[in-house]
Amino acid sequence: MTDSISRRITRYAEGAPEHTDACLIMEEPLSIRVDGKSYSVVMRTPGDERAHVAGFCLSEGLIDHIEEIETLGFCTEDSVNVGTLTLMEQRRQKVSELLERKGFISQTSCGICGKEVVKDLLQIVTPLPQTLRITVGQAMACMDALPRHQDLHKRTHSAHAAMIFDAGLKPLAFAEDVGRHNALDKAIGKVFLDNLLPDAVIGVISSRLSYELVQKAARAGIEMLIGISRPTALAVDLADSVNMTIACARKENLLVFCGGKRLIEG
Repeated sequence: MTDSISRRITRYAEGAPEHTDACLIMEEPLSIRVDGKSYSVVMRTPGDERAHVAGFCLSEGLIDHIEEIETLGFCTEDSVNVGTLTLMEQRRQKVSELLERKGFISQTSCGICGKEVVKDLLQIVTPLPQTLRITVGQAMACMDALPRHQDLHKRTHSAHAAMIFDAGLKPLAFAEDVGRHNALDKAIGKVFLDNLLPDAVIGVISSRLSYELVQKAARAGIEMLIGISRPTALAVDLADSVNMTIACARKENLLVFCGGKRLIEG
């Protein structure tokens, strides 16, 4: 599998046509099965499938610790992309209601309101501790580091990215994908499978911060989430309810929407 493909296109420069090649990002379905049953199908860029499945299941509340996974695999037989996760029996019993629900914690259904989203989130997320204290300059440096790793975006100009840091600003994981949710799931999944989740405290995203991204970060214990665009009002409400800091960094400005106590001047 590949994350991009070259296609012949026509480019018009000053009105004159020119035939050239363009690199396009790949987008394919990934079927996620939990305990042998279909749980979700996501459209994503191929790559990091095991981490993607692990991160997705963590964000859904299906798993909390790596020891709760009996098996985790990925199969491409018969041209079908399937990620499979099998829970340990004790965990399976604990999350039986989540396994049977028709919708996902990370995706609202039609007509759901903000209060219901917060209620759902608080069922699987406890308020975050406030251990992180960094300067504004350090927060900006984390966002500045993101573009330097975005090889797929440089080739295709259409990939989102997510990066996770520890309290010492050391990068723990990076991932790119056609979808911003997938990119964060992959990055979180990598940290989770490396048993480094307790060290993950800062996340940066190459997009606006929606409520789904706040939920995924909260499930991973990330105390500060920084995006490239302003968050939605619901994202701020969710972040505030779980004691998370969210901000957006554009050029020389850092806009902090909640949880500002983790930031100090400098």
